[in-house]
Amino acid sequence: MSKLQIRPARRDDIATILMLSIGGNAPGREIVDDPEAAQSDDYQRAFDRIEKDPNNLFFIAELKGEAVGCMQINLLLGIAGRGRLRAQLEGVHIRADHRGQGLGGEMMQWAIAFAKSKGAGMVQLTSSKNRPEAHRFYERLGFVRSHEGFKLSL
Repeated sequence: MSKLQIRPARRDDIATILMLSIGGNAPGREIVDDPEAAQSDDYQRAFDRIEKDPNNLFFIAELKGEAVGCMQINLLLGIAGRGRLRAQLEGVHIRADHRGQGLGGEMMQWAIAFAKSKGAGMVQLTSSKNRPEAHRFYERLGFVRSHEGFKLSL
């Protein structure tokens, strides 16, 4: 039986999303976000852009009405794979005090079912190299380490 309720994020969830993201950061990663600044123009504009894009969705996972997780799902169009739609998962976080209870797995199964319902033929994600426990979690769910990721800050 499902413990979580998953719903679209609302503007008033921005501070919660930031708190969950900071709490889920890899050890040693510089924290640049600030939940106290959730009303800033930067965060508000970012939420506006996400809200207006039908292929960019943010969700909040609640347990008994309390936010305990979040994730962003981006539906990526492409030509390769005969035009197969891909779902990119970003910012997947379960609050630290709720980890180890199966909630992350439940949230991921929901995300996979959601991606399938949108016609995606693949779900992909990245995870910081400094999070081996997250890597084991994703592998238990059937994800395979198939690529090496690269970033370039601009």
